[in-house]
Amino acid sequence: MVPSMARNELRPIIKLRSTAGTGYTYVTRKNRRNNPDRLTLRKYDPLVGRHVDFREER
Repeated sequence: MVPSMARNELRPIIKLRSTAGTGYTYVTRKNRRNNPDRLTLRKYDPLVGRHVDFREER
């Protein structure tokens, strides 16, 4: 059995906030070992109606 703390430390839950300024967020997990810096993904923002960059907030 794998302890749950190790899993949470390696793959934490992060919020991705829209750079369009709408305040829309996505929630996902990331692997801290492969991506130690802040994550940026291009995803759909329904408030703007187009794809924009979403940056990880801490």
